[in-house]
Amino acid sequence: MCAKRQGSLADLTVVGVDIGKDVFHLVGFDRSGHVVLRTKIKRFALREAFDALPRCIVGMEACLSAHFVSRTLRGMGFEPRIIPAIYVKPFNKGQKNDYNDAEAIAEAALLANLRTVAQKNQDQLDLQALHRVRSRLVSRRTATINQIRAFLIEQGITVCAGLRSLDNSFETVLEQRQDEMSPRMRGVLTGLREDWRWLDQRIDRVSDEIRDVSRSEESCARIMSIPGIGPMISTAMVAAIGKGEAFDRGRDFAAWVGLVPQQFSTGGRTILGRITKRGGRYLRMLLVQAARVIMMRPHLWPNYSFGNWLAGVVTRMPGNKAAIALANKLARIAWSILRHGTSFDTARDKDMAIEAI
Repeated sequence: MCAKRQGSLADLTVVGVDIGKDVFHLVGFDRSGHVVLRTKIKRFALREAFDALPRCIVGMEACLSAHFVSRTLRGMGFEPRIIPAIYVKPFNKGQKNDYNDAEAIAEAALLANLRTVAQKNQDQLDLQALHRVRSRLVSRRTATINQIRAFLIEQGITVCAGLRSLDNSFETVLEQRQDEMSPRMRGVLTGLREDWRWLDQRIDRVSDEIRDVSRSEESCARIMSIPGIGPMISTAMVAAIGKGEAFDRGRDFAAWVGLVPQQFSTGGRTILGRITKRGGRYLRMLLVQAARVIMMRPHLWPNYSFGNWLAGVVTRMPGNKAAIALANKLARIAWSILRHGTSFDTARDKDMAIEAI
């Protein structure tokens, strides 16, 4: 390991690590803020390189393999801090290169009030991978269905909106319009339909695996006691934030998900705009979908502790705004249940249960 030092390595206080695919760049500061370490190492030499360093704070950006590196270094006695890239950017000086990035990460890691990313365990990463695979498969299925519709329209054939309408009428359309379509086009459409079936099967298998996890995981079971929240949201939330220790209160979690308005305030004047849409886009989408499902069934609102509040919100807000407000409340309730190990105060009646996501 080749290092450029301006002080004693024994006084090393913080190391910034710029994680790459094969190479890591390290920059370390001592207690006086002088650079005492500036080097490049191979990924497979991570343990060997850090074994030679005194135990200290190690900062890294939230990126691929950051949680793996964090777990490795924590097991060696270091204090890893995973920092969102948006918080590192203000510390960048000079032009963009790996050493400057590592130096900026080291400076950001020294801030006492900096909000860092909670380290994920292997179970959370596995669960997160399941959700990402399912999301990709759903996107591919949607693209396949849209392509089928586009080819049918080119043949002068339109089908009612909705997945089920196309699924139920596909064979009938091919049979009744066989004189209007060439054999080649029929083969193309049949092949796309087979792709659609295969994607349905893959989505069902991944969804079943996610449901199995939600039944066996105690934290997921607690979150699912909230109306409208089922296996998808509960497992996605546990995969994203674990026990929720990274947030001091529910409103902080709702802000991280991006369900709070943008703020433009100065001189004591507060201006609120659209929601920030920061943080986890996937989890935000699921929470908004759950809110819309709840709003579609007003006859069930009296059964919920927030029913009166929701009835008032709907009367004074547009529908989309009310859905965001309800999604915000669901997120805050879910965080509180997850953080304190409790359950929702109103049990769902099986006869009146709404569809949970």
